[in-house]
Amino acid sequence: MIDQGRTPQQLGYRFPAEWAPHRAMWLSWIHKEASWPGKLQDAYPAYLAFIKAVSATERVCINVADGALRQSAEQMLREAGADLSRIDFYNHPTNDAWCRDHGPAFLINEQAADRKVIVDWGYNAWGGKYPPFDLDDDIPTRVAEALQVPVFYPGIVMEGGSVEFNGAGTVLTTRACLLNENRNPHLTQAEIEEYLRAYYGQEHILWLDDGIVGDDTDGHIDDLTRFVNEDTVVTVVEDDPTDDNYHILQDNLKALQRMRLADGRKLNIEVLPMPRPVVHEDQRLPASYANYYIGNGIVVVPTFQDPADDKALRILEGCYKDRKIIGIDSRDLIWGLGSFHCLSQQEPA
Repeated sequence: MIDQGRTPQQLGYRFPAEWAPHRAMWLSWIHKEASWPGKLQDAYPAYLAFIKAVSATERVCINVADGALRQSAEQMLREAGADLSRIDFYNHPTNDAWCRDHGPAFLINEQAADRKVIVDWGYNAWGGKYPPFDLDDDIPTRVAEALQVPVFYPGIVMEGGSVEFNGAGTVLTTRACLLNENRNPHLTQAEIEEYLRAYYGQEHILWLDDGIVGDDTDGHIDDLTRFVNEDTVVTVVEDDPTDDNYHILQDNLKALQRMRLADGRKLNIEVLPMPRPVVHEDQRLPASYANYYIGNGIVVVPTFQDPADDKALRILEGCYKDRKIIGIDSRDLIWGLGSFHCLSQQEPA
């Protein structure tokens, strides 16, 4: 039995980098009309293409409400040409599809009897914006029960899209999200840092300030800046001084240039362009090439039928030389205010 009186960090567990080998990718099947008002059916082609691409290199585990939704999902996946033998379904009802934020956080310790554990952070739909969220909040524990994996409960709100890891003890996040009074108003920055150390198994915390315009999560890091390796990040930058994102992203770039890793090294910084504003029904959407998923041997990147698409894909090819870069048109998916990284959570091997 795992010692619940000690934290994952004290027991030698850590959250690995996303490029470490995966056993599987976890999803919660898209089903909530209110998240894609008037466009739910339009969101499926990109979603299905994403599942087909990832399932070729790792298992895909999908939370579904019931047998009827599973049958519908299987039919869609079959028609999209996905290999159903690579896909597992779990009868875990959800309120919505954003598994990066409500899904299980898997930590590993190769030396422990239980090599894998799950951290079940609290989840409140980005500060109570989209109730109800009780089913989503239960997902990590339901997954742990299905996999027979020990669970830790920190007792505070934390979303997977708000944290980015270099695999060597550093976590990157934003003040706009983690210090927002709609998450954990009783905690200071120093206290939140202690939770990041204790329950993600990290040593060093780096902070950016704000997220991109249109991001309803209050500034998730996975639309901004991603680790490419232990000491390199790729970050989105807006070139148009009249764009609302220009000053936000210039400030973030300057902050990254000042940052140091735990051993004092500077970050190597690669710059990604931003697509032109993607607007639907007068609402600016959080379109960003940074919201990609790193799978086994692949990186799945949202594209937007934009002149910057090819440039972004070429930059990412240079960042991930050992992986195939797959661009998938995400214009209908982004109407839900997220893309491939927001929808997914990796389970390490």
